[in-house]
Amino acid sequence: MTVFLVGAGPGDPGLLTVRGAEVLARAEVVVYDRLSVASLLELAPAGAERISVGKAPGHQEMRQEEINALLVERGAAGATVVRLKGGDPFVFARGGEEARALLDAGVPFEVVPGVTSAIAVPAYAGIPVTLRHSSTSFTVVTGHEDPGVGEGGSVDWDAVARVGGTVVILMGIARLQAITDRLQAGGLAPDTPAAAITWGTRPEQHTVRATLATIAGLPIASPAVVVIGEVAAQDLGWYTQRPLFGRTIVVTRAREQVSELARRLRELGASVLSLPTIGIADPADGGQALRTAAAALASGTYRWLVCTSPNGARRLLAELRDARDLAGVCVAAIGPGTAEVLRAANVVADLVPERFVAEGLLEVFPSPASPGDRVLLARAEVARDVLPDGLAERGWQVDVVDAYRTVVAQPDPADVVEAMAADAITFTSSSTVERYVEVTGANRVPPVVVCIGPVTAATARRLGIEVTVEAAEHSIPGLVAALVAALGTARLADR
Repeated sequence: MTVFLVGAGPGDPGLLTVRGAEVLARAEVVVYDRLSVASLLELAPAGAERISVGKAPGHQEMRQEEINALLVERGAAGATVVRLKGGDPFVFARGGEEARALLDAGVPFEVVPGVTSAIAVPAYAGIPVTLRHSSTSFTVVTGHEDPGVGEGGSVDWDAVARVGGTVVILMGIARLQAITDRLQAGGLAPDTPAAAITWGTRPEQHTVRATLATIAGLPIASPAVVVIGEVAAQDLGWYTQRPLFGRTIVVTRAREQVSELARRLRELGASVLSLPTIGIADPADGGQALRTAAAALASGTYRWLVCTSPNGARRLLAELRDARDLAGVCVAAIGPGTAEVLRAANVVADLVPERFVAEGLLEVFPSPASPGDRVLLARAEVARDVLPDGLAERGWQVDVVDAYRTVVAQPDPADVVEAMAADAITFTSSSTVERYVEVTGANRVPPVVVCIGPVTAATARRLGIEVTVEAAEHSIPGLVAALVAALGTARLADR
């Protein structure tokens, strides 16, 4: 039993440390606050208990003493508990208080440091906290002082003003006018550059630039990091220049398949709303036919194996002992995603068509060498018959095996409402379109609809959805490229 005090970083899920991801992956209980990104919670096992103890200005779901008691209670009960905190747990995050409570109670704990917003947020806004020859030090100060300390506060703002270099203020928006007044009274020049970055490292990041004398009078939302000093005049922008910065994209893939597409979209600056409309389940027979087919592959029954999707390839490979079961069998994959799943299992596809659809494979698939040559086609339980029919017409003996089936997923109603306000929605298969329409209706889609290929696009149009663009390359990278082209360049919110 261990309680892990994990720094989640300031917002970008990519800033979570490797150790943080490791402990989240085996958490039984996750206790998190409002600064934790929802996608990080998905790294925890599906069955893990998730407890929100979020704090916001003027609102508090749970007092700190209650949070301490909760961690002690769950840790003492033997659970693996992850306390997920924004930034670093020991930088103005009250992690020290939680650690003390656990130590006093005799509950084992581990501190997993995180990337602090004091450095990461300015960096994402193009502001280095130090610069050689001009800003050779930086001071990090909390603007959210303990009200019990007294009216004068616990921070010597006169000393902060005198120390020079860069001043980084966390949690100071509510008291910003008083803070800037104190810094000026302490000798800091009114025209000293200042910047405030709201929701830094996230797709909604917004930067306000001003001076020490004027910044408190500008509309600045919380949470924000305030930077004061010569470096605040720097604008080495990179994050807001990403082509999808500020855009919200709906991903309708099954929860098990979201990661690659979501990762690519986030790398381009997008906010990803996961709205899985399908789930991946065992075929109706529980996989018995697939196990039988796998055994037949190993015995040399088939000359070719055809996998039409990553799901089908993954499930078939799970029934093989290893790649040696495919000795003497030629393998075809429709699309690079499917080929990559095979490659990860040390199986290099012999044939990947240029067009990643059934018709594309039929165009290049060889004829049988002799009558009776057999092909095993591993695919979804419900799929088009273009491929098996076409192979049979060419003279092949075709056995179709159901590797998996798609089932309807029930997204959170609140997520469905949020999806309506998104900039775009992506569909990666006909089943995602069909299930989406079942759940929401054809008239409830964002203004931009992007489909992975012509089959998916045809399904969307048949169901009454106007397709904005379909990917030229029928793959996840192709889908992302089409999305970027459809939405155009980034909205430069900071300019």
